[in-house]
Amino acid sequence: MVTVGTPDIVRNRIPHFMPIASANSSHTSTPRGKGKSKRKNPRRKAWTRGTDFMGTRVSRKALTLFTGQLATLLQSGLPLLKSLEVLTRQQKNPGFRRIIRKMADDVRAGNTVSHSLARYPKVFGNLYCNMVRAGEASGHLDLVLDRLARFMEKAQRLRGKLLSAMVYPIVVMALAFSILGFLMVFVVPRFQAIYANFLGGASLPPLTQAILNLSLLVKDHILIILILAFLLIMGIKLLGAVENARYAVDLMKVKLPIFGDLLKKSALSRFARTLGTLQGSAVPLLEALEITGAVVGNRVYQRELEITYARVRDGDPISKPLSQTRHFPEMVSSLIEVGEETGTVPEMLNRIADNYDQELDNSIAAMTSVLEPVMIVLLAVVVGVIVTALFLPLVGIFQNLTA
Repeated sequence: MVTVGTPDIVRNRIPHFMPIASANSSHTSTPRGKGKSKRKNPRRKAWTRGTDFMGTRVSRKALTLFTGQLATLLQSGLPLLKSLEVLTRQQKNPGFRRIIRKMADDVRAGNTVSHSLARYPKVFGNLYCNMVRAGEASGHLDLVLDRLARFMEKAQRLRGKLLSAMVYPIVVMALAFSILGFLMVFVVPRFQAIYANFLGGASLPPLTQAILNLSLLVKDHILIILILAFLLIMGIKLLGAVENARYAVDLMKVKLPIFGDLLKKSALSRFARTLGTLQGSAVPLLEALEITGAVVGNRVYQRELEITYARVRDGDPISKPLSQTRHFPEMVSSLIEVGEETGTVPEMLNRIADNYDQELDNSIAAMTSVLEPVMIVLLAVVVGVIVTALFLPLVGIFQNLTA
């Protein structure tokens, strides 16, 4: 068993991201004056790729690998300081190697690992630091790190599945618009010159005339169209910085016909996996709810977790306020209630996460199998309409030449 230094006391805190917390609550009163600790920014992600104050970029993959290796070394009986020194020597990222070396120096000086991790908030997030602190307090740092590594691996796998589901239609649509843009700007105008020479001003079929007018519009205003597209993208990003607008956007996302179901299952899986991992690592429930609300990834679920946090702080079990929300399914609150009655809340939460991961896999596989032929047919129809419209007048020209 590996223990480190004198662990920090893990205390329940009122989260800064909770606007519903009362200002005069006894939980928020803190003695003023000397020794008052600075609060961390609770809106930062619990576990994210980021940079430290020296500009070092640490990928999710590298952080997951480091966590798993440290857990393996500790479970093998190697002391914490020696484990950090080993990982320092084998780390290829020079910036990350400096961070691990400084962690080893802090441990050598008698500090805890969580104290050292707190120096790099953009590399080791709130979730990571709190789980390590809980592991130190319980004397099971190796087990907590192993649980954290497995959590990060599953989160990476879930993120990869969502990206693969989203990227394919985006790539196909981008390719379709590129082909259409090329046809409209470079190909269609050439046909217009051919028609002017051979038809001598005769009227064109309505479909052909519509395609020619659209081509002239795109060709003459291509710069304006690109600028408007850029402004639209920037406007969406700026709206993301406004709380109410971001909530509206997230609400619209979960109501989308196809992708909304994927996003809901992803948010529910992230909620259950994060809260279950934190509870299984002995992180207090209120603090676990704070962290989970910050990383759930959707403002709709975050607001409902804020309400849940306030009710739990007032003495309710977590299943009761969750059962009264609009976007958490009844199955989630029912299974959590069973876990509360049997003392197996972390296990139930992980079971919920596994269930939603499996549903997400099935949904992505079904969507991909249907979406691929649909996108191909749609692209073929659009290009076919353009080609048909361009060749309709040529048929008349050939008929006149034959006659």
